[in-house]
Amino acid sequence: MVKATSDFVLRPFEGLPGEPDWVALKEVVPAGTATARTTKEYGAKEVVVTTALPQAWPALHRSDGVILLALQTVGHSGDSSRDLAAALLEAIDAEPGSAIEQAGLPGPGPRLQDVLDLSVPFEVTVRDTFSYWLAEDVERTADLTAAIEEADASLIDTRKVEAVESGYWCRMGAREFLRWARAEDEQAVLDGLARLHARRASGFDGGKFVGYFRSSGLVVPVWELPRGTEAEDLEAPLAAFAPLLDEAVASTEPLDANERRARAGLVARQVTLR
Repeated sequence: MVKATSDFVLRPFEGLPGEPDWVALKEVVPAGTATARTTKEYGAKEVVVTTALPQAWPALHRSDGVILLALQTVGHSGDSSRDLAAALLEAIDAEPGSAIEQAGLPGPGPRLQDVLDLSVPFEVTVRDTFSYWLAEDVERTADLTAAIEEADASLIDTRKVEAVESGYWCRMGAREFLRWARAEDEQAVLDGLARLHARRASGFDGGKFVGYFRSSGLVVPVWELPRGTEAEDLEAPLAAFAPLLDEAVASTEPLDANERRARAGLVARQVTLR
């Protein structure tokens, strides 16, 4: 059903395959891509969903015909899904080699949930460079090379952790973190974290729970890791910890007094790690 208003939508990516990874590409991953496809009604076009594009373009119809849609851009309505769908459809209609500039508030129209084929899985590839911005047959001029190198210089080393869905290791200076976007309802995740924190079990072997942040209606818990921890070091500990967190989040038992105190303390643990 096409949404005809720009009312605020708390979870704009709800209903899309891989909702937490949409949030991760929007908030956590510096450079990354995933492939989507529009429905037959919208041309069955392959789409490369990316974290960012040059000059904060929302979309690009590359010279080789590839459509790129950026998530780390400025939205204009209260519904990021509507904003992105508007940019995507504009890019599809544009000539190859055209960038879509920032526009104003989009009018009534379809959302991503209406435009994309929801049977296509959303699988993220973390990138070490933004060189994918350019088609392979584009000549790398000095200016283009310099622009990509400048963008690459700002990248935070990030890797996807294979042991869990939507978990991302990153290195910021001399510190390492795990940021794990959760698919469940926000209140359920906070209750689950409180249950574990009350019994001092919110960390895992090699990971200390330090807080969380919210994005697009989902909760992204954050763990600080021992100095020098690499992404591959997390596979075994997270495989062991994930069922405990899943069980705590899925529980519908009322919080006891200790758990309620722990949950109240979580408010002070909202963090910004970007």
